[in-house]
This record gives sequence, structure tokens and C-alpha cells, in this order.
Amino acid sequence: MAPDARARAVHMSPEESKRIESTVRSNVQKCEESRGQPRSTRDRKDAISSATQASLMADMGGMISDPGMEADAGSDTIPILAVGRPYPPCTTSEQDLKPITLKELKLDTHHRGHVLHVKRVAPAVTLTSKSWTIVEDEFEEVERLELVLHKSRYKEDALEVVPRYSIKEPYYTINEQGEATIRIHHPSDLVSIVDDDISRANTTPATKAKRYKDRGNLTLEKGDYGDSHYFYSAGIKTATTDLDEKDSIVSDLYRNRAHLNLVLNRFDEAKTDAEAAITGTDDDKYRLLDSKANQRAGTAAYNLADYTSAERLFKAKLVLTPDDREAKVYLKAIPSRLRELNTGEYDFLKLRQRLTPARPRVDAATFASNVTIKSSPLGGRGLFATQAIKSSSLILVEKAFHVSWSHEREAWTAMTYDSRDARIRAFPAGLVQAIVQKLLNNPSLIPAVMDLHSDYPGLGKELVQVDGNPVVDTFQVHDIIARNAFGPGAVSNGENTADEDVRHASTGLWIKAAYMNHSCVPNARKDFLGDVMIVRAERDIEAGEEITHAYAEAADYDSRQRALETTWGFECRCKLCEAEREDGEEVRNKRREKEGEAAGFVERTHSVQAKRVVIRKAEGIRREIEGTYDEKRYAGLPRLALREIDAWLEQARKK
Repeated sequence: MAPDARARAVHMSPEESKRIESTVRSNVQKCEESRGQPRSTRDRKDAISSATQASLMADMGGMISDPGMEADAGSDTIPILAVGRPYPPCTTSEQDLKPITLKELKLDTHHRGHVLHVKRVAPAVTLTSKSWTIVEDEFEEVERLELVLHKSRYKEDALEVVPRYSIKEPYYTINEQGEATIRIHHPSDLVSIVDDDISRANTTPATKAKRYKDRGNLTLEKGDYGDSHYFYSAGIKTATTDLDEKDSIVSDLYRNRAHLNLVLNRFDEAKTDAEAAITGTDDDKYRLLDSKANQRAGTAAYNLADYTSAERLFKAKLVLTPDDREAKVYLKAIPSRLRELNTGEYDFLKLRQRLTPARPRVDAATFASNVTIKSSPLGGRGLFATQAIKSSSLILVEKAFHVSWSHEREAWTAMTYDSRDARIRAFPAGLVQAIVQKLLNNPSLIPAVMDLHSDYPGLGKELVQVDGNPVVDTFQVHDIIARNAFGPGAVSNGENTADEDVRHASTGLWIKAAYMNHSCVPNARKDFLGDVMIVRAERDIEAGEEITHAYAEAADYDSRQRALETTWGFECRCKLCEAEREDGEEVRNKRREKEGEAAGFVERTHSVQAKRVVIRKAEGIRREIEGTYDEKRYAGLPRLALREIDAWLEQARKK
């Protein structure tokens, strides 16, 4: 699933694996055979009834996936996702798309250059991996509509935010249950249409702007965040187009939308809105309002790791309201963030003391001055030292782009069947959902994430915006996470631990660290402190040397190679792997057997105050393992099968 994934493995029977493969491959075949065929009319009553019953079942907790799309993994039931047939999102403005009706749809076809206008006529069925409903067009034809994986908008199910939608370049296909459906994988392909009676009112722009503000405030109080964002935005458009920008309604709308954006973690827009709301007017009322605006802009900047801007904004707030406690708290923290960022000086003890299972996210900055990204002789790009780094010294300290923690609802694992290589993998689906949302909420972050390696190139690394909104290729994000995510483990007693339920394993993305390439003989080691990754040198590293760490840490050669091939798609040919390959299968089998014997001994036998006879037994096991290594071939190379027994002996010999 990810480098250093710490959750226990998923175990499925061969029969279950074959069933998953058969289900997905059969669906792909049906899609290909039906491509271009005309759509069949649905029975309206039956379609709505089916959706209503399914919605009730889902609300009662009786369904996590569609029938047949759950994997039986021992005592676990895990959703299945079919992947490997990526397609790009629509990048055309809606006004340039030609309307299409349901009757005109063809099976397994992306209707490029078209837009479909529909209305929801049944409840939304919310499952773990998708949402679906029944929609109708202007001719009262009905069809199933599915949102796959990325179904959240403004903290609600996107199908429940509003009942009317425009579907850009609709993809009409057959799902894994053999049912025809419109499928949406990219959030930007679904445009919500809000019923806006204010725009139709015969009144002045000033009155409309005031009504938009009031409606935005009302819907915000109700928790209808999507509607609230729409009304504030419509008010801003009306006010900035038809009114004097110095009118108080303009700053009110910007300031209120900034507050909403902070609630939604939309820090990019929160910062620009709050700064636009600052009037600079010198009277008591506006000083207080400008203080709020500076607070909101500063909070957004801090969350974007723009500590210099945050410091400026909080200082401006204190000028307006000198006794503000929250601004003082931020201004006390910012020098520490800037010191961490610029010098790599961290108070790790204090950070560890503040770490709890309920608060695993660390308030710290990223230190990356010791590394740079360049082309790597190992393939693709890698992370390289910008200066000489002493053994045990810090190479990189990185705050995660995002972590989905095992105790949070957003953390869930799916089994994916990838039709590109016919492999089944455990996949952090909840993390992908969260990262897509974060990118949509904060478009400034898109280039850094999309520049990471992906088997599917998607839209590339540049920010693409259409009709004022960012476009994120979710298939590209899937491939990025599949190759670049890490498993930090859960937080317990001030540290990250290994034991987690695979169905809800903690996983995260560290962008800089993701560029580290693999080596079975790495020069770096990584540890986690909450959502901060700490990378230190295993030995002295020269300036310009590539930083490597072990993706797969199994001592057994064959197990390592399988893990590397399955998850990352390559075969390691480092010096250690070449030596182990030359050992031959018979020697490796013997070593594996002896390593298993050592593991059993270590598990059964306490090293503390071990008796002499017990230590001699451990030494005998060690000699047997060491005897499987050729002295000449392994000169200067680690002997991984000795790690566990050596650690036991080191502890046992301490007096």
C-alpha cells in the first residue's frame, strides 16, 4: 500500500481473489462489447422505487458497497474498487458545450463536447465508495447517476447539496452489477445548480447584494455550506460589478465568505477574501471589523504554511485590537515555525509531549534546505543532498501534506483490481478522497502534488481552472497515492506505533519525502512524530549524493522483490539484491527457514537477564544464519536475516 505501511496485511483466499478478478474483467468486457450502442429507456417508477429502498438500507447501515463489490478478507469486509480505465476530466467551459438528452446517450461512451442537464427525482444512496441516485432530464426520461469515490462537496454528499445538476461530457457506461449508469469520477464534471430567486427579482443591485448576504448568513447558520458559499459569491459578484468597492456590503460579503471558507478548510480563498475585506477605515466599528478580517487572513496563511504573511497579518490585528489573545498565541508560535523552516532546529521533546491519539497532527514547519529534487540514475527523479550531512544528522523534517488517521471516519481501505496489470492491492481510498478535496479547496497546492510520479499522466502538474474552478484529475491522484503514500502508524504514548486494523489504517502523503528512491542498503532512515516525518542519515552523506530509504524492509530477498514489484512496479538490482540473487533458491530457502527459527526464538524468549545457556542457543542460531552468507560476496553488505537475533543478543549481553 505504501512505503513503511504499518497496518497488518490483507489476507484473501485464492477463490475470493479470482471472484474479484472475474467480476471486474467481465464488466470491462461488457463495456467494450456494448460501446456505442443506444441507451434503453428505463421504467420511471421502478427506478425511483429501487433507489428509495437502497437509500433506506444505506441509512440503516446495511450497505457499504454495491452487491458483489465487497471483498471477504477473513473477518474483514472491504469495499472493492475497479481501476485502470482512466479518462481525463472535462476542461471546456460549460457555455461552450452542446446540450444533450438522455435519449441521445450511447453505452460506454464519453460524450465529449456535450453537457447534460438533469434533476434528481429520488433519494441519494450514500455508500462508502460511491453515491448514486435517479435523475431526469427535461423530457422526463430517467437514468441512474453515480459519483464514484469523490462524492463530497462542502462537507455534504454532492448529490444532496442541490437537486439540479449539469453533467459535463457525461460518461454513460455499465457498472459492476451490469446496470447502465451515468458515471462521474471527476468532481468538476458535476456542476450544481442553485435555485436563485434573488437574481430574478426586479430590484436594485444594492438590495440584491444585501439579500445575498442575508441568505448566505442564514444558510451558514443552518450548516448548508454549499448554498451559503453560492449566495456569498453571488453577492460579491453583484456588489463588485454594480456598486462602489468602498461600499460596506462589499467588505461584509468578503469577510463573511472568508469565515465560511475557514470552516471548509478553503484556505486559499479565505486568505484572499479576508484581505479584500480590510477597509483601512479609522473608526471604532471598522477597526473591529478589520481586526476580524486580519484574523481570518492570518489563520488561512498559517494553515498554508505562509508564516511570513501570517506574522504580518496578526501584527496588523494587534495594532487594531491590542489585547487580542488569539493573535498573541499565533505570534508566539510563528518564530518557532520560521526557525524550524530555515534552520532545522526543532524542540522534538516538546512536540512529543503534545502528541496524543486524539491530536496526532503536530504544529511544526517543514525543513528541506538540505535536499533538492533532480533526475536520478535509479530512474525518474530523486532527492539529493545539497551539502555534506553527518551520520545521524537531520536530512529532512517534513510536515505531511495530509494524513488520514485510523481513528477518523475518513480513513478507510479498499481493495483495488487494476485492469492495467491484473493485480489486486490494498489501497488507502479514504486518503485519496481527502487529498482530492484538499486540492479542490486549495488550488495553489495542486502543482506540488501533481508533479509527483503517476503511471497515468493525467492533466500534468499545472493548475487547470475552468469557469473559475479548479479541475483535478482523480485518476492521476489515485496513481500518485498508490506510488507515493506512507503509513505512519497510529499515535500512542507520544509515538507512532505499528499495530492497526487494515480496514482503517493511517496513511498520508509527504511530498518531499515521496521523491526518495528505494535502496535495500539505504543511507537514510525515517521515523514519524505524529504527522511529521523525520529523516536522518544512516551514515555520512556527501554533497550531491542521492538520499535513499527502504520501501520494503523484509530480510527475505523473495519477499522484498514481490513487495517492490506489486506495489511500485520495479525489480531492485542493488548490490545486496544481486548478492542474494546469486545465492540461489536453495540457499535462500535455508536462510528463510533459519530466520523463521530465530524469529520464533526471539518471540518466545526474554532477552533481559537471559541465562548463559539461552544466550549460547541464540548464538548457535546466529551462526547457522551467518553460514548461509558467502563471506566474499557479502563483504561490506548488510546481512538482513541477522537483524532480529543480533538485536536480541545485544540486549541479552547488557549487564
